[in-house]
Amino acid sequence: MQLLAATTRYYLLLAAGLFALASGLLYVGLEWALRHEAEEQLRDEQTYVQQVVAQGRPLPTRLFAYELDRSARPRALGYSDTLLLDPVERELVPFRQLTFQVPASQGAEWITVRKSLVESQDLLRVVLGVMLGALALLLLGVVGLNRWLARRLWAPFQHTLGRLRAYDLHRHQPLGLPAPAISEFAELNQALNQLSERLVADYENLRQFTENAAHETQTPLAIMQAKLEQALQAPALLEDEATLRLLSDARRAAQRLSRLHQALTLLSKLENQQFAPTQAVPVHLDQLLRDRLAVLEPLLDARDLRLTLHVAPDLPARPLHLGLADSLVQNLLQNAIKHNVPGGEIVVSLTPTAFEVSNTGPAVSGDPSRFFERFRKHNAASDSPGLGLSIVQHICAYYGFQVCYAYATYPARHTLRVEFA
Repeated sequence: MQLLAATTRYYLLLAAGLFALASGLLYVGLEWALRHEAEEQLRDEQTYVQQVVAQGRPLPTRLFAYELDRSARPRALGYSDTLLLDPVERELVPFRQLTFQVPASQGAEWITVRKSLVESQDLLRVVLGVMLGALALLLLGVVGLNRWLARRLWAPFQHTLGRLRAYDLHRHQPLGLPAPAISEFAELNQALNQLSERLVADYENLRQFTENAAHETQTPLAIMQAKLEQALQAPALLEDEATLRLLSDARRAAQRLSRLHQALTLLSKLENQQFAPTQAVPVHLDQLLRDRLAVLEPLLDARDLRLTLHVAPDLPARPLHLGLADSLVQNLLQNAIKHNVPGGEIVVSLTPTAFEVSNTGPAVSGDPSRFFERFRKHNAASDSPGLGLSIVQHICAYYGFQVCYAYATYPARHTLRVEFA
């Protein structure tokens, strides 16, 4: 619910409640005042009738017979309400009446004087109609005022909100919001400007650190691997098995460190979104998949793995970063090979809507959602850095793809599926 809609609702509820209460009190007050006035007139007529009777004069003749009623039979004394037929309008009319007793020649006589309440009810209807009309105008005025305030006074806030929605940190520019006349919005824009400046500075420092770290560590790692390769080819090591074994372990550790360095660098660039959209090119995933499978064919033969490939015809090219697309395909295929069993099977399917890799393998335990975490490995002793699925997840998140994992028990089969947006 929007802020203005919520405040308008509360204003309307408060105005309607107070107005209804005031209207009810006014209605009750007016009715009491009109009845009190009618009773005062009836008391005046009672006093007049009693004076006339005391002086021995005949009672005055009324224009309407129902205004004065005489009876020799006892009646209830005091005020009461009644309905009488109006001979002109031919309808029942409400009356306020007063019954009292006066002396007569036969002992006593009961006199009833009446006052019509038609005028009072008409007046109450008019007052109630005016109050309801005023209530409707008040509610419409509150709604109209809030709509005007939303367009005029809240315009700086809407402008700030629009700038925040369109803000892109990778442009390396702060927000630069103006200072509106309303002090609260001016303070908000100032705080957002300061926050965006800090974000740009921190992002730039992180980007430079990532690039510098990747550049400065890549060269020493390459030199280390080259030196170890040369050392392993030295003829003197043929007679020193212990040193040969140590150098072989060091070379494997250097290779693992190199792979870890490349994976972490790629993850850092993905998280910082350092792949510009302008670097995207039309990529044919079917051709990329076949090229990657051709490179991995010796590894498939070495592990005696059967490959089944299903590729839909006439697949359209997708605008992707070529390196990210290759990394996505490679990590999914290598994951299916590493976590397979000797003589197992791999099924690869590529359609216009999804890319799926399914492989046989031993059962795994744990939460499937945690398989995409960094350094998550099924075998702790494996040389793999455990970043392949994390890289897949980040690449899919970067392009808005959905990646999911499924496991079937009989037969044991692991499936990773990437659904294109």
